[in-house]
Amino acid sequence: RKWKSLPEFNPAGRPIGSQFQKACWLESIPLPDGRPIPGFPAGEVEALTRLLSFFNDRLEDYDEARDRMDLDGTSALSPYLRFGMISPAFLVAEVRALIRKFANNKGALSWLNELVWREFYQSILYHFPVVNRESFNPKYRNVTWRNDSEELDAWRQGMTGYPVVDAGMRQLVSTGWMHNRARMITASFLTKDLLIDWREGERWFMEKLVDGDMASNNGGWQWSAGTGTDAAPYYRIFNPVLQGKKFDPHGDYVRCWVPELGGVSAEWIHEPWLMPESLQTNLGVTVGKDYPKPIVDHRMARDRALAAYKAAVG
Repeated sequence: RKWKSLPEFNPAGRPIGSQFQKACWLESIPLPDGRPIPGFPAGEVEALTRLLSFFNDRLEDYDEARDRMDLDGTSALSPYLRFGMISPAFLVAEVRALIRKFANNKGALSWLNELVWREFYQSILYHFPVVNRESFNPKYRNVTWRNDSEELDAWRQGMTGYPVVDAGMRQLVSTGWMHNRARMITASFLTKDLLIDWREGERWFMEKLVDGDMASNNGGWQWSAGTGTDAAPYYRIFNPVLQGKKFDPHGDYVRCWVPELGGVSAEWIHEPWLMPESLQTNLGVTVGKDYPKPIVDHRMARDRALAAYKAAVG
């Protein structure tokens, strides 16, 4: 709210609401091996093309669709922001022009909020560089992490036995990108269900993400771990089953990235271990053989995490 109360500005002299007509195209430097990054062709032309497509086709529904992992509801502009192929100031000016034109556009208002969040984390890293090494909130710098190496490897490989977690982790390794809702779910699972230090996850994401941005990545991980700037502290713990059912209700996201479960119906897709054995046999996906059993019981893990955080606070 404070940020939005500031006077508007006109970035780089471009007419607000110009729809990119006077943009000066920037050419991309080829990668050393000459190959483009799959799914994200580099360059300002591509960035502006994606922005225009998002504005025309998906912005209006962004507020409701942005958390659905099975839908193409986001802008997917994060790599272009990360490498300066498009300016956040330009994006703010363009979306504000749309907000003025369509006053009740919840999608545009919601997307503006996400841009503000990005700038907020940039400012946090600038003014509090300590977050790059430890928790923003000093109270949570003494959490006793379990840091089980086998469980960390299972998380990295997308073999935790929780389909929505595994789908997100496999999408990350396969494409260098992950849906934002999946980032929150996988981060919560690592820090709360497995009680593994958020810095382990932060490093893995920075290694794999094509849009890996130090400020946004750090802010997101500390938000999930409950150690950062957020008013809601450590007791926010995502239930991976409920998250999957809510944000991938038909199981399409899971089936895309976890092919072992390709024939499983929406009824069982987020809890395959509950399928009758006869059904598992018929579908050719025996849990514990073709797909792993859950490496941790969520209810037990939740209680364990709460106890660890409470002990750290004293």
